[in-house]
Amino acid sequence: MTRKLTALVLAFAMILALLCGCAPKTEEPTEYIGIISAMDNEIDLLLKEAEIDHVDTVADIKYYVGSLCGQSVVITRSGIGKIRAASGVTTMLIKYPISKVIFTGIAGGVADEPQVLDEVIATKLIEHDYGIYSNDGFKWRSGDPGFGNETGVYYECDPQLVQLAYDSAIEVMGKDHVFKGTVATGDQFIANSEYVKKLRDDYNAYACEMEGAAAAVVCIKYKIPFVVIRALSDKADGNAHESYENFGDRAADNSNHIVIKMLDTLGK
Repeated sequence: MTRKLTALVLAFAMILALLCGCAPKTEEPTEYIGIISAMDNEIDLLLKEAEIDHVDTVADIKYYVGSLCGQSVVITRSGIGKIRAASGVTTMLIKYPISKVIFTGIAGGVADEPQVLDEVIATKLIEHDYGIYSNDGFKWRSGDPGFGNETGVYYECDPQLVQLAYDSAIEVMGKDHVFKGTVATGDQFIANSEYVKKLRDDYNAYACEMEGAAAAVVCIKYKIPFVVIRALSDKADGNAHESYENFGDRAADNSNHIVIKMLDTLGK
C-alpha cells in the first residue's frame, strides 16, 4: 500500500469514527483525592453532590469515581472498625492514583470543651487498644515494630491538610465549634465515662472513633498525605447511644459540608 493510499484510509477511518459518534475517549485524571468513611450516612451528601462517572466494586466494597467541586475524587465506605478501614484505604491506594486522603465521619467527644455536633480535626491519631492484656491488666504498647521505632505510636496527619480542614471547618461551623487535637482509635464504641477520662488523661484525646488510626497507618506506609475530620455525635458517655441516634446524621452531614468546602478551596 502506497503512503498516499494509507493516508486516505486513515483519514476515512477517522471521519467514519466521528460520524458514528466514536470520538476518542478523554484521558483519565492523573490523580484523585480519596475520600473514605465507615458508614453510608457519612458519605451520602458527598455522593448526592458529586458527578459519578462510574462505580468499581472490589471485594464487595463500592468505589465511586467522579468529580466533586471540580476535583477528581474516589469516594468509598469501608465499613466500621480498624480492619475494614485499613482494607478500604489499601485497595483505594493500590487501584487508583491517589494524591491525598480525607477520612470523614462522626466520633465520640472526649475532651471537655467540644460538644455534640462540634468538629474535631485530627492533628495526630493513636490506637488506644494497642497493647498487652495480662493478669496485671491492660498495658498500652509504646512502640510499633512495623515502623521500626519505640518512640510512641502517634500517627501524624499532614499539616497542610490539617490547616485546610481546620480553616474550612471554621467557615462552615464557626470558630467556637471547631477543635484540633489527638483522636483515639479503637475497635469499640465507647459509652463509658470512666474510660473517656482515661483517654483524656492518658492521650490528651479530643475524640474517639474506630477507624482513623488504621487509615493513617496505611497512608503513612504508602507515603500519602492524609487528614481525619470528625463531627461529634455524642460524648462517649453513658448517654452515647441515645445521642448517636439523635445526632448521628446531622453530625455526618457537618463533616460532609467541610469536605466540600475543602475541595472547593483546593480548586481556587
